[in-house]
Amino acid sequence: MEINILILSAGRRVELVKCFKEAAKIKNIDSKIITADISETAPATYFGDKNYIIPIIGECGYINSIIDICNKEDVKLIVPTIDTELRILSENKELIEIKTNARVLISDKKVINICRDKKNTSKFLGENGFGIPKEITLNDIESENYEFPLFIKPLDGSSSINAFKINNKKELMFFKEYIDNPIIQECIEGKEYTIDAFIDFDGQPITIVPRERIATRAGEISKGKIVKDRELIDEIKKVIEVLKPIGHITFQCMKTKDEIKFIEINPRFGGGAPMSIKAGANSPLNLYSLILGEKLKYNEDYEDNMIGLRFDDSIFLDSCGVLIND
Repeated sequence: MEINILILSAGRRVELVKCFKEAAKIKNIDSKIITADISETAPATYFGDKNYIIPIIGECGYINSIIDICNKEDVKLIVPTIDTELRILSENKELIEIKTNARVLISDKKVINICRDKKNTSKFLGENGFGIPKEITLNDIESENYEFPLFIKPLDGSSSINAFKINNKKELMFFKEYIDNPIIQECIEGKEYTIDAFIDFDGQPITIVPRERIATRAGEISKGKIVKDRELIDEIKKVIEVLKPIGHITFQCMKTKDEIKFIEINPRFGGGAPMSIKAGANSPLNLYSLILGEKLKYNEDYEDNMIGLRFDDSIFLDSCGVLIND
């Protein structure tokens, strides 16, 4: 059986493409990794087996282009990688799956709506008893009912774009006008973690991997350490139980001296997911197993205290746009 995978918005996700290829070899199955992007110069497209240029997310023809690729290449699984494609894919999941043999690796629309809006995320977590940063409202600002430092970011932001720590009133007044549709919260202190979780198609967690964020760049982890923190793992299990996502999902939180406070939830593969995959919590391998009809059980069979150090690499194209091999 050939299991072909379509990775959308491939961009710089070279590590993820390689992880799927390695998983297919481990599983000893035929699998083409097909990449799609809006740009011919997206680096990851040179590491897949085939590449397609598709319309910008939300533009006319976007969904139809995905359907066409799936039918042409007999794709079995569609993997989104960026936040801005999640809503449209969740809204069109049924249509795509009716018109193709592919499954879309995306959670229910309710889950996406909770995760894609920071206020919805905060409200959901707070109402279910999970720790969250206190939100600073306009009334709080007018009555000066807050303490610095604060933190501001867009409601539907991604990759830490337009996310800023606020140290004084002058900065507060500037950034609340500078950022469109912002959310302002207390700035919490503590160790920051990203937790990779893999949940099967029935909503059952298979792996939960906390990663301490040692260093970040442009909102993405560049240095991290796998930490089997029991408190974090148990708290994520509780969130999964009430949120009911599927697939690979990442949680960001701060562990303070008093409690765990959640910052955001991203229902997709995060940029640092290969760290957890390399540690042994192999989501691509799990996906191949599920597509083959195998049953998976929850496990923590991954390496504790493993450190991941990510770095830049380059590829080169000749004057005709052909990849120059080393």
